[in-house]
Amino acid sequence: AEFIYQNLMIEANVIHSAWKHGVQRLLFLGSSCIYPRDCPQPIHEDYLLTGPLEQTNESYAVAKILGVKLCENYHRQYGAQFIAVMPSNLYGPNDSYDLENCHVLPALICKAHAAKMSGASELVVWGSGLPRREFLFVEDMADACVHLMESNIESGLFNVGMGSDLPISELAELIMEVVGYNGRIVYDHSQPDGTPRKLLNINRLKGLGWTAQTQLREGIALTYKDFLSRTDHL
Repeated sequence: AEFIYQNLMIEANVIHSAWKHGVQRLLFLGSSCIYPRDCPQPIHEDYLLTGPLEQTNESYAVAKILGVKLCENYHRQYGAQFIAVMPSNLYGPNDSYDLENCHVLPALICKAHAAKMSGASELVVWGSGLPRREFLFVEDMADACVHLMESNIESGLFNVGMGSDLPISELAELIMEVVGYNGRIVYDHSQPDGTPRKLLNINRLKGLGWTAQTQLREGIALTYKDFLSRTDHL
């Protein structure tokens, strides 16, 4: 209850106040979880509100959808230049490496590094390893936001991603390679898989002349370097 309430209040107050005080341009950040759980792939912006959401993050998705609609309607009624951006899974330096609440990519970096340092023979990966995910390096995300804000686009919803995805099993193998850990993967099937696949259609943004530059292996290496620089995690 508190989670959805706080998210709703933050975005409603910020977006309304931006209009009220004459902010020329505003960029609202959402998430690919706004789209229906079983969307056709890749996910086009027009698929918003065409089916049920993933139950495990429905409150977050509903809050983000409201932000998109606020931007859309302040533009429709008042001409406010409010843009909504929906990124795929983000990762990179300065991420959270706390296993209690971090996302899958930094979590796997933590686990692979710990297994390497302890000499463990196994790396435990939640779920089946079959769900497919798309990952976008944080510097590319920032670049996409600047690109949109400097464009002549006045409103709209834009997906931001790499345009390609991979199974969690392959992600784990890639991270193990970067970290230098040679154990075997064990899948914990008691943990949920979540949405089967979330690959974004990025043609709308590509049409404005933007594409991501950082390939996944390069980005993981930069993220692992950042992880190693944080002595509290070693």
